[in-house]
Amino acid sequence: MLFNSIDFAIFLPVVFVVYWFIANKDLKLQNLLVSVASYVFYGWWDWRFLLLIFFSTSVDYLVGLRLAKEKKLLKRRILLWLSIIVNLGLLGFFKYYNFFLDNFISAFSFFGMQINARSLNIILPVGISFYTFQTLSYTIDIYKNKIKPTSDFISFAAFVCFFPQLVAGPIERASSLLPQFQKKRVFDYSKAVDGSRQILWGLLKKIVIADNAAVIVNDVFSHSGDFNGLTLFIGINFFIFQLYGDFSGYSDIAIGTARLFGVNLMQNFAHPLFSRSIPELWRRWHISLTTWFRDYLFVPLMRKLPINNLTKILSIFILFTVIGFWHGASWKFIFWGSYLGLIFLPSLFFRKERMTSVIAKGKIIPTFKEVYQNIRTFELFAIAMIFFRAESYDQIFVFFDKIFSLSIFEIPDFSNNVFALKTLIIITIFMIIEWFGREQKYAIEKLGLKWRKNYRYAMYYIIVIVIFWFAGQQQEFIYFQF
Repeated sequence: MLFNSIDFAIFLPVVFVVYWFIANKDLKLQNLLVSVASYVFYGWWDWRFLLLIFFSTSVDYLVGLRLAKEKKLLKRRILLWLSIIVNLGLLGFFKYYNFFLDNFISAFSFFGMQINARSLNIILPVGISFYTFQTLSYTIDIYKNKIKPTSDFISFAAFVCFFPQLVAGPIERASSLLPQFQKKRVFDYSKAVDGSRQILWGLLKKIVIADNAAVIVNDVFSHSGDFNGLTLFIGINFFIFQLYGDFSGYSDIAIGTARLFGVNLMQNFAHPLFSRSIPELWRRWHISLTTWFRDYLFVPLMRKLPINNLTKILSIFILFTVIGFWHGASWKFIFWGSYLGLIFLPSLFFRKERMTSVIAKGKIIPTFKEVYQNIRTFELFAIAMIFFRAESYDQIFVFFDKIFSLSIFEIPDFSNNVFALKTLIIITIFMIIEWFGREQKYAIEKLGLKWRKNYRYAMYYIIVIVIFWFAGQQQEFIYFQF
């Protein structure tokens, strides 16, 4: 079920009414409703995979209970590895089986040995990369004695399958989200209003920014051989806005929807397009994933290795290669991750690159240096996204060949220049609003709160009109495929 669909527009208010007006006096009934509604939401796409998420939930629930009782280190490790193998095994089969099989066959063919094995027509379950990491963090944290397991299966199931963030995050930790399903939730009008505002802004990001940019991006990548270098370069920049509008828009809708139900989810994007360095961008982009890998891969890895520049470089490359591979079973994602690791490395040797505060904090206009840093970071990231978005390895070479040729100085010529210009104007206005709201959790969090009520509601109506008037061609959320 898509957030930007009529189905969800009916589903959400129905669940909201039942949740607060019928099930509000019984915590277990509320959690049961959340679980059932989440299974309906997920099963709307393909009901056959409901068994998969239920199985994953059950395994980690039982492993968690057993870990709490087991005192022997060896048995605790066996239980932990049971959870890891089951979760990553399912993820590996559905997402990476054909990739490893094809590369295995190719490797043996290189040495003149033929292996008869067929690829399987496997459907990748939506959201498996997200809820797998969410349940894994639960058992790992119990193993490390950071949290205690719950004996309430219904609340644990609600934590795993909570529908706003089930399909594409944010990837929540049990220490943050699970306790919210274990205590009574009281309707808070201010939270509901704030959540609705964030949903509205998320819908604008997705429907107006991402879906319009997608038309240009799809055309550029479908006919990359027909365009000059500057057109391709602008096209990959449009993809950054498409991806940001699509994914951060999803996160805004997810976080806003959760607040309607009295649940707080972590911030997943912190205005990353205004970053001044690659490390800063990654602290602000897909925060739940980068912090997950930091805490469960990078930090443990650094603890096991001697601390020197070589091991830091090695750890950075491993981290970003795994992040790249998490995004897709293809060498192009591995190259993408490796490139990101490469452009991240200067932060290891030039600590001044590690920006912690918001760009031009408390100011309207940034300094020339900040503008330069922002543009440099944005374009380094844009070049990386050629690997991410390209449909083939040949297309990657086409992009690099043309972008780094004299055709980069030619006049851009899209298939529909008028539409490209209109979309650019819309994105520019959007980014101006994002700029003035860059110190907030989302751009319009504080916008209009001190205005007179009729002016504030006029702003909401204008946003709704913009969404309907400038809506692009409906597209699936990009991260559904991961």
